[in-house]
Amino acid sequence: MARARTIGEGPGGGAGARGFAGWIERRPLAALLLTLAVVLLLWLVLADWPEELERWLGRKRVFVSALLNGITLGGLYFLVATGFTLIFGLMRNVNLAHGSLYLFGGYLGYATVQATGLWLPAFLVAFVLVALAGLLLQVLVFRHMEGEELRQTLVTIGLSIVFADLMLWVWGGDFYQIPTPDWLAGPVDTPIVLDVRPNGEVVYLRYPRVRLVIFAASVLIGVLLWLAINRTRVGMLIRAGVDDREMLAASGVPIQLLFALVFAFGAGLAGMAGVVGGTFQSISPGEDTRFLLASLVVVIVGGLGSIPGAALGALLIGLAEQFGSVYLPTYAIVFSFLIMVLVLAFRPQGLLSVR
Repeated sequence: MARARTIGEGPGGGAGARGFAGWIERRPLAALLLTLAVVLLLWLVLADWPEELERWLGRKRVFVSALLNGITLGGLYFLVATGFTLIFGLMRNVNLAHGSLYLFGGYLGYATVQATGLWLPAFLVAFVLVALAGLLLQVLVFRHMEGEELRQTLVTIGLSIVFADLMLWVWGGDFYQIPTPDWLAGPVDTPIVLDVRPNGEVVYLRYPRVRLVIFAASVLIGVLLWLAINRTRVGMLIRAGVDDREMLAASGVPIQLLFALVFAFGAGLAGMAGVVGGTFQSISPGEDTRFLLASLVVVIVGGLGSIPGAALGALLIGLAEQFGSVYLPTYAIVFSFLIMVLVLAFRPQGLLSVR
């Protein structure tokens, strides 16, 4: 239990502010470069671009749209990767069927909206049913292969293939998009100035309201999850069980029930993310593999078991994909894996690893 308190006081735990201040003291050059990058980004977003800059980067509207698309895509990646972080990073269960849970949640959300015409209940249905699927996975599969990462990898790869075929059989190979509710449809004015016309009229960026709301929700979920893991007794028990399961079980804690519920919660988050993805993108066969790879990259970049690390990794990958698709579309997918390679080369434990 003492070990769990030590983890909680790490970079992703209770002393997050002190850890960040210590990072600045240890790496003043990196902190300076990060500050300059943030200032430059704010200038690019808020300032009126000179013609020379537009010749280099194109229209400001394209740049700012790519920036916001990358941030909101990062919010979606974070929702998917958060469940993966709980299951893989904290519990050390290698679940390569995680992408299937995402796609299953998306299909359930689509079916719910088609049946009821309501958007918000789709999240509840997807969360509950995918969480139940995750609970079955943990009880029937992972509980019998604890600590055997290779077996878990091979078995869940096989399960992901079976799940993909079952979903293809039920929903076919079509693309589905979950309709956006009326109260979230359409764009909203932002305070970002795109241009000032000769007559003095200011042109502001308009951006889809649903993307902004979903991103805000992902931030809220991330904060609440971090608080739950690092500021509650349940979070302490989870971290203690990861480090010394036998000692925690000897103290009378039902460790198997605790881990099963955590696994179910992580799977439920993936199911909710499927509804999000189906709303502002689409759901179709193959999306499970895409989001599984995205989750792996996010967790590797951010650090195992770190919620702030998952947020940072998701943001970096989302921005890399969007800016790559705008400015270098042929090599867009390369940038995400380039970030992962650089992190593995220079900080293999991840940018914000809790250990």
